[in-house]
Amino acid sequence: MPARRANRRAWALLKSVASFVVIVFTTYLGLLAVTFFIGRVVPIDPVLAIVGDRAPAHVVERVRQEMGLNLPYYQQFILYVKGVLHGDFGTSVLTTNPVMTDIRRVFPATMELATVGTIIGAAFGIPLGVLAAVRRGSLADQIVRIIGLIGYSVPIFWLGLLALLVFYAKLGWTSGPGRIDVVFEYTFTPVTGFYLIDAVINRDWAAFRDIFSHIILPASLLGYFSLAYISRMTRSFMLNELSQEYIVAARAKGLSETRIIWGHALRNAAVPLVTVIALSYAGLLEGSVLTETVFAWPGLGLYITNSLQNADMNAVLGGTIVIGSVFIAINLLSDVLYRMLDPRTRN
Repeated sequence: MPARRANRRAWALLKSVASFVVIVFTTYLGLLAVTFFIGRVVPIDPVLAIVGDRAPAHVVERVRQEMGLNLPYYQQFILYVKGVLHGDFGTSVLTTNPVMTDIRRVFPATMELATVGTIIGAAFGIPLGVLAAVRRGSLADQIVRIIGLIGYSVPIFWLGLLALLVFYAKLGWTSGPGRIDVVFEYTFTPVTGFYLIDAVINRDWAAFRDIFSHIILPASLLGYFSLAYISRMTRSFMLNELSQEYIVAARAKGLSETRIIWGHALRNAAVPLVTVIALSYAGLLEGSVLTETVFAWPGLGLYITNSLQNADMNAVLGGTIVIGSVFIAINLLSDVLYRMLDPRTRN
């Protein structure tokens, strides 16, 4: 019997791992297929983007052959997948650098912005969601729901422009567009690419204050949209937990309401909240294009926008693949964490 149980567990683990691998492979292959299709249907000739409109016909044809664009689509797709798997997204027309080199340079800025935004969203969204659930139907609940509704409804670029007008132009509370002031541009030494961490490592507190003053406004804007999602889901999870029998039993035992809410209900609701926060973080990484454009934040979103405006499709598709890959990875990581934290999902 013990041997049979061990075999069943091993077989179940093997099936789980195989299913995980198939899901990852299928999802990533679908991402590559979509980006490849986009690169072929957009009305932009990548050859002309490189050699120019006035290049001789034989030069255009030679470059087309070098890029493999004269091959059948299935062969082009195979070459495309091979290049992506080797980290080769081609060369950027705009910067003349390998696209992966550009992405390594700009992606830390996007990650830093999304990370600070997620921290702000979780720090305020979870307490607001708990408050709305505990005081269901009250004025506080209605206010929290209205805050979330505005976060879902108002265009992010409009809020960004309004925030710059009020907090930067009128009140002067924060720094303007960009990531760091030009005064520190030649004295500040990046180490990790995350400027706040780099300033702490270098113990450059003047630069830290300037970097924080630049990041707080766009990060708060992203954090507000993250707050809208997290508070809504927290409220839903808490309402479900507060209706469970163990809450009734805890109250019957005379436990304080604070301990019941924060020590029992929120503790159980925290398991699905891990997935919510992870998805929120992935969403900020994916959806920071408009925010980076409004605030001139030198991240991946602004890089993709500038590349698209200059018909640099290698850079656009490379950035899209990176964002899609990160989104897939965070989704899978959140699923793994959910299974680790909740024993009921391990069957």
